[in-house]
Amino acid sequence: MPELLGINHLTLATPGLDRLVAFYTDMLGAVLAFERAATPSDPRIAVVDVGGNDHLMIVETATIPRTDTDPLGRAGWGLRVGTHAQLREVRDRIVAAGWPVGPIETLPTQWTLTAHDPDGRPVDIRAHRPRPTSSGSPAA
Repeated sequence: MPELLGINHLTLATPGLDRLVAFYTDMLGAVLAFERAATPSDPRIAVVDVGGNDHLMIVETATIPRTDTDPLGRAGWGLRVGTHAQLREVRDRIVAAGWPVGPIETLPTQWTLTAHDPDGRPVDIRAHRPRPTSSGSPAA
């Protein structure tokens, strides 16, 4: 059986493609990979690179998407940054832009915050905490 390597993409529907692309690129540092204009048979789409080989496919729709949270009351999906300092930087950028964002919380293995994109959709943004070494102190 082939090895599963991770998530290739996650698709988000939105009535405001340009606004949503700007949020993920300007606020979170994603990079626009490509856009495709609408055709008579297909909607307009944009794909943004969120790191590694992972992408968000953003599809323009006429309806407003659902903005439900998961059963734990958090976003049902998330993005990852490298460090706690980068997570603080992302939060500061979101606050300065006036978008809703929660505090940074400490979980057993990571730090997390929940922001809301322009459609009101929650997205968790996380940074993994250093793992302890065999001596019990965090790895450098």
